Amino acid sequence: MPKGEWTVEKVGFVGLGKMGAAMAGNLLEAGHEVVVHNRTRTKAERLAQNGARVADSPREVAEGSGIIFTMLPGPPQVDEVVAGERGLLKGAKEGSLIVDTSTSSPVLARELFRTARARGVGMLDAPVSGGDVGARDGTLSIMVGGEVEDFERARSLFELMGGTVVHVGGVGAGQVVKACNQIVVALVIEAVAEALVLGSKAGVAHHRIVEVLSGGLAANRVLEIKGEKFLSHEFTPGGKVEYHRKDLRIALAAGREYGVTLPVTALVDQMFGILEAKGKGGWDHSALLSLIEEGSGDGAG
Repeated sequence: MPKGEWTVEKVGFVGLGKMGAAMAGNLLEAGHEVVVHNRTRTKAERLAQNGARVADSPREVAEGSGIIFTMLPGPPQVDEVVAGERGLLKGAKEGSLIVDTSTSSPVLARELFRTARARGVGMLDAPVSGGDVGARDGTLSIMVGGEVEDFERARSLFELMGGTVVHVGGVGAGQVVKACNQIVVALVIEAVAEALVLGSKAGVAHHRIVEVLSGGLAANRVLEIKGEKFLSHEFTPGGKVEYHRKDLRIALAAGREYGVTLPVTALVDQMFGILEAKGKGGWDHSALLSLIEEGSGDGAG
């Protein structure tokens, strides 16, 4: 179905942080009726100014919606919002569809799918990549796991939030692919940080290194999106260190489950842990640069 062709129906959205608020805002802008809930109510009330209806609980969101999206910090929150005492499954009608766009666990995704299906409710795991900029611009990459029929039902809504929407397989596959995505992003950030510090210590200006790397085989989206942060050392978060470390722990757990060795992922996970220990968990994940600089002496950066 081409982007822009959809059936208007009531949509729910739970989790209105930087990502979720932008995604829900795109649904509102497209003309959908949207029922929203957030633990901090003021974030939901901001969307009410654009026509959203604010609910007091996830359960209430489900009672007033046919398709419900969630965007939450991690597996514990996903479990509570979907299956908790005031959760979505307490209010979801038979035939409803829950779409979890959080970065969560593939094991949990499969467990919640089975629980939801027993109640006549569909569920997709559909984590996203692209950060707050992609969420705001509606250009996210969305990787979806679950039943094909459920994916097709939600496709037009996905296309309002993302530029790349791919059904990657059965239940849990979306979360597996997101884990793969986060491994690549983390390792590229670390590689760029090493390259910039090496060049800087050798007397080459950061902006010249970025210019050259961006034009050759080393060109990548991390440089494109995070380049200014690397150059300015201004680490206001798009993707936070603490959240990316959570994602890598999910990836490492998946590696153990499937018998895959992930040695460099484990190393970067430890590096994020050092940043957290230094009180930088709320910094942008490109702050790995500061860690490499610190380890390289006073002349770095």
